[in-house]
Amino acid sequence: MWNEIESAPREELEKIQLRRLQDTCQRVYHLVPFYKKKFDELGIKPADVRSLEDLKRLPFTTKQDLRDHYPFGLFTVPMDQVVRIHSSSGTTGKPTVVGYTKHDMEVWIEVMARTLSMVDVGPGDVVHNAYGYGLFTGGLGFHYGAEKVGAAVVPSSGGFTKRQLLLMKDFGATILACTPSFALHLAEVAKEEGYELKKDFKIRAGFFGAEPASQGLREELKEQWGLIYCEAYGLSEIIGPGVAAGCPYGNLHIFEDHFIPEVIDSETGEVLPDGEEGELVFTTVTKQALPIIRYRTKDVTVLHREPCKCGRTLTVMESVKGRADDMLIVNGVNVFPSQVEHVLTKVEGTTPNYVIVLDKKGVLDKLEVWVEVDDKTFADGIGALEALKARLQQEMLNDLYINVKIKLVEPKTLERSMGKAKRIIDKRDAEGLKK
Repeated sequence: MWNEIESAPREELEKIQLRRLQDTCQRVYHLVPFYKKKFDELGIKPADVRSLEDLKRLPFTTKQDLRDHYPFGLFTVPMDQVVRIHSSSGTTGKPTVVGYTKHDMEVWIEVMARTLSMVDVGPGDVVHNAYGYGLFTGGLGFHYGAEKVGAAVVPSSGGFTKRQLLLMKDFGATILACTPSFALHLAEVAKEEGYELKKDFKIRAGFFGAEPASQGLREELKEQWGLIYCEAYGLSEIIGPGVAAGCPYGNLHIFEDHFIPEVIDSETGEVLPDGEEGELVFTTVTKQALPIIRYRTKDVTVLHREPCKCGRTLTVMESVKGRADDMLIVNGVNVFPSQVEHVLTKVEGTTPNYVIVLDKKGVLDKLEVWVEVDDKTFADGIGALEALKARLQQEMLNDLYINVKIKLVEPKTLERSMGKAKRIIDKRDAEGLKK
């Protein structure tokens, strides 16, 4: 394994966690007015954190808090110390923004090196990185981690499936990093192009994340590619990919010397014991630019702390079972119905009535939005409708970062509800996916 801390006795690990937690509390209390106010409202001072048990007394942080302090209101360092900025799409047009100091980048690269070391990725390996590059953290996270362990990186990003297959074959890729649905799509197109997966490719392991994957999909990827399936878990607000990684025994280990996990009851906020299902919460204890106290991920999981056969003593989280909110995951991109609604409210010619339809095209997700037009636009004829459709598709791409198919429907044709409006029709395979 990359770092001996991964197999340290729990007592040693918890001492490190406590010291780092105390330092982080001091940092946010004195440098971030938001946290000082939160701590003061609860009657807590940083000096009151004397044990890890005191973590549960600290305030929660939510995604909305990041949006409310857009763009840099929760940073603890001046901008001349920030060397990287990433962001994700927001529900009201403003993204959530995360920043990294040089130290934060070193932490990120370290945990990504640990991730890749789960299957001994190193010199001689060729990592085909098909995660998206840009403002999202996936592509660059894996890129720098792979370079750290000495592997060669092919920064292919997403799309261009046939070209990716050509590069994977000709460059001798041994490691595949992408969403599970894209890996399956690659397999399907490869067969259509006449490739024999296990003969023409050298892929020995894959790092898959950014979206749910059923056990059936995992087994299919293992069988088709003949690879070791490693799950990669992360979220931008905590650091990006590298929060937890799957070992060859199928356990998803949290790098808890950097990120302290809890599971809570979503309704009450009460901390639940190991083995009980609830909402995952993280506290970062080594980040400088954007340290976060008790961040509510909305991911539903279970924690276990028994040592693993791989030798790691790090806490194990089960694969995320669902969401504690209404977020959808479409080809690895987080999408909230409220984001769609926000776009519609900006574009003249539509009504507030819409339906989101999720389906599959092959193994890839397809998102379509049915939108009612208003009476005036409908009466203006085909030209006006085509212009409205084109603008909506462009605005969706700008705000959601994904291509959305728009279907315009006549006024007053979508079903009304006397209670909570049914906004989502999910036609995808129910197993392992959000309904």
